[in-house]
Amino acid sequence: MARRIPGAFLTLAAAIVTASCAYLPGRDPLQITVAGIEPLPSDGMEFRMLVKLRVQNPNDAPLEYNGAYLNLTVLDRSFATGVSDEVGTVPRFGESVVAIPVTVSVLRVASNAIRMFGGAPIDRVTYRLEGKLNGPMFGAAYFQSQGELNLPLGAVP
Repeated sequence: MARRIPGAFLTLAAAIVTASCAYLPGRDPLQITVAGIEPLPSDGMEFRMLVKLRVQNPNDAPLEYNGAYLNLTVLDRSFATGVSDEVGTVPRFGESVVAIPVTVSVLRVASNAIRMFGGAPIDRVTYRLEGKLNGPMFGAAYFQSQGELNLPLGAVP
């Protein structure tokens, strides 16, 4: 008599194999920088922008992707998020530009403005950019970039 393997076990095994593929040894992290920002038509209580990311692949294998996600955090608060169904390849030891439309809530802008102008003077604004390029067969390349923007002295009271 044939023995049935529980569905939960198969799902767990598939998840382990998929996760191990995403973290192959010797794979260097992607380098992500903002290559440009363009305004998009906005509606109601939100702003829309097209964020262009320059993705550099320092690995010996091309990176295929079929979707992207982006979250921009400013002053430790979510500021803009977006997704794209763009499909492409970042060549081995190469780079590509990935365009992701993002949405910024007017309420988030107001909240950050109140934090910046309503308290003690600040001379820099911290940001964090994180997201993923979705790969074929459940794989994904996650990325993160962070830094701070120095404001001119006296720019924000």
